[in-house]
Amino acid sequence: MNILGKITALGALTLIAACSNNDPSSWGDGSGTGTGIGGSTLAPGSVSDPRSPAYFQQAVGDRVLFAVDQSTLSPEAQSTLQAQAQWLMANPDYSATIEGHADEQGTREYNLALGARRANAAREYLISRGVAGSRLTTVSYGKERPIEICSDESCYTKNRRAVTVLTGATTG
Repeated sequence: MNILGKITALGALTLIAACSNNDPSSWGDGSGTGTGIGGSTLAPGSVSDPRSPAYFQQAVGDRVLFAVDQSTLSPEAQSTLQAQAQWLMANPDYSATIEGHADEQGTREYNLALGARRANAAREYLISRGVAGSRLTTVSYGKERPIEICSDESCYTKNRRAVTVLTGATTG
């Protein structure tokens, strides 16, 4: 490259660098403060971002619990699922898989069927609240994926659940 080419390239790089905005205080909600609603720091994808899967999991709640041998939704489960439905309606780019789980008591076959009933109960509730059924799939793991391992009611309670897992943006 000749000297004129080098000077031109250096000038172009200088102009590009001068045009970039690397001041984080000017990012965010447009106020120039780098903060979200209420003055909180809004990092995209973080728990503080109400559009993020992390927010869904932590603030909304991604799981509901069930009584022994039941797939009936408790009032607490309905409240959590109502919040999930509102989040899903506000974030139509996401789809979800609802996982049904059971505790270790009973046969593998029985628990797979029970997990399926639990996942379907959660799915039907979300649909009844306006979430498109095409955005929701179900899977049953029965007793194969416990989150607590012990032969005690304290563990069994946590394992009798349906978990809503966001599967990413829908296509189309």
